[in-house]
Amino acid sequence: MKQSATHLLASLATAGMTLAPAYAAEPTGTWLTEDKRARVRTERCGPGNANLCGYVVWGSKPLGENGLPRVDRENPDPGKRERPLLGHQMILGLKPGEDGRFSGQIYNGDNGKSYAVTIWSETPSELSVKGCLLAVLCGTQTWTRVTDVVQGQLKGPTNGEGGPRSDREWASGKPAPTSPKGR
Repeated sequence: MKQSATHLLASLATAGMTLAPAYAAEPTGTWLTEDKRARVRTERCGPGNANLCGYVVWGSKPLGENGLPRVDRENPDPGKRERPLLGHQMILGLKPGEDGRFSGQIYNGDNGKSYAVTIWSETPSELSVKGCLLAVLCGTQTWTRVTDVVQGQLKGPTNGEGGPRSDREWASGKPAPTSPKGR
């Protein structure tokens, strides 16, 4: 009898392990970057809202040395060099993977470069952001979910009044082909 009970418990434990996969937390929301220099709002985008996009909705230094809003002057696309950094799209329609992670490109407005990135969330309060340069030099940051709104933070809906703006290729929900000129 004792052996049967032990066998039953072992079977249930094994069944529970195979029937209860680890689910990733939803990676949408507003996140404070690890260096506390920005807040990034992530949301579903693209066809069928399957992808993940993200926008800078607050920056610790929104004004440049000239006292005017900082602009994306390092962008390789000349048409984007005059857009404000506050509200620009930095997470560019990441595609979902089977493991609950999203992969694609993230844009750094400080230097005008895009990097390979993988984003996932294992808990509702944290977002893991792994960026790579040349697929071998990688680093991971942990962003923290924020629910408050601070002074200067964009609160409106994406592409609406008082909100961030999608890049042209994501504004319609259908990404355009990538341009060889850069992002």
